[in-house]
Amino acid sequence: MEFINDYGLFLAKTVTILVALATVVGLVAGLGQRGRRDSRGHLEIRKLNDDVDDMTDALRASVYAAAAYKALAKARQKADKKVQKKALREQKNETGDVGRKRVYVINFHGDLRASAVRNMRAEITGILSIARPVDEVVVKLESAGGMVHSYGLAASQLDRIKKKGVPLTISVDKVAASGGYMMACVGDRIHAAPFAVLGSIGVVAQIPNIHRLLKKHDIDVELMTAGKYKRTLTVLGENTDAGREKFREDLEETHDLFKTFIGEHRPGVDLDKVATGEVWLGTRARELGLVDELLTSDEYLTSLLPDADVFEVSYAYKKTLPEKIGLAAEEGSDRLLMRWVEYFRGRGFYS
Repeated sequence: MEFINDYGLFLAKTVTILVALATVVGLVAGLGQRGRRDSRGHLEIRKLNDDVDDMTDALRASVYAAAAYKALAKARQKADKKVQKKALREQKNETGDVGRKRVYVINFHGDLRASAVRNMRAEITGILSIARPVDEVVVKLESAGGMVHSYGLAASQLDRIKKKGVPLTISVDKVAASGGYMMACVGDRIHAAPFAVLGSIGVVAQIPNIHRLLKKHDIDVELMTAGKYKRTLTVLGENTDAGREKFREDLEETHDLFKTFIGEHRPGVDLDKVATGEVWLGTRARELGLVDELLTSDEYLTSLLPDADVFEVSYAYKKTLPEKIGLAAEEGSDRLLMRWVEYFRGRGFYS
């Protein structure tokens, strides 16, 4: 038993070293290729109708009797041929029918800097090049907010869709707070899961100050500015009451602009109730007018499939070979490590 325990610890150490090496290799390779990477990405399109059809067909093949499944497959082939012929006629302008509605789905996962806006702006540009007023854009939004200017840009990108006359729906499964809700309120309609977190219509800022620590050790910091309020609060220098007051004024002004923005896009909302910095779960948010309907993105998108072609659109950058190797090595070592952890945990070596 002691031999097995020692052997297990040896393997765990070996895997840990491999993980560290793979991570270093990946980082070095990524840094080495960063300057040479082609900055141009490409759009990737997935038709969600086909994904759901494939899953449904797999279930039918397993559940239905062979004869019933065969008859259904023939009927579907005939229906598919009719749809294809109609599409060809529309392409040749043989009919004035605008055809089926198209729904374009964008995923936005926000961080403090709203870094995903880089891809989203390209996705929106691509969609608007062919989108029609009868179509729709659905944004699956997940963000707890971040920098004001970054999320202001993200909201402006979404506003491009509305200016083009294309309906915009925002779907929140988990969280759209602060800057995330600033983006959400641009939508013509907002859907949210019952326990999604929404709101936080407020502004927060904090800054550490170590002036007293530096003073204690006889360290002086010289800060020179031109302009009365060029620097209000600092990390190293001595902050003043006048600087603090100006900083609060700037926060209040930003909050006022935030409230005005919400009021313009959600005129039915009582700003005195919701612009307090609080957050609410989906059910309560609906009562306050922050969302229009309680349902998940999956529920909404699947409801569209019978009458619309639904496409998931994403903008991606091609990974270099060293990046692919580093990522594959890191993922493989992670899986191996977890398997060994579960193996020894199951045998009671550690909890």
